[in-house]
Amino acid sequence: MTSPTAAANAYASISSLVGGAAGAAGGAAAPSRAGGFGDMLEQAMSGFVEQGRQTDAKAMEAISGKGDVVDVVTAVAESELALNTLVSVRDKVIAAYEEIMRMPI
Repeated sequence: MTSPTAAANAYASISSLVGGAAGAAGGAAAPSRAGGFGDMLEQAMSGFVEQGRQTDAKAMEAISGKGDVVDVVTAVAESELALNTLVSVRDKVIAAYEEIMRMPI
């Protein structure tokens, strides 16, 4: 089972990666590349980061006494599922890259 600290650290790492990638691009994406694989990954990462922010907001509401604990537990479970999905996709991308690197030229 994933600990809250590990999940928070993973969220912080992903958040900094997404923020760094957007800053590095300078907002000047190629308009001719509509619907590409990179766009799909960027949308998935943005969705993951937004899910983490929503979970954080619900947790803060619960801490301040304005939120429901059930909502927090549900949000944390959804974030954990999103993180597991993200890790699975990352593993598949790495496996595909390794397979491509083994192909003879």
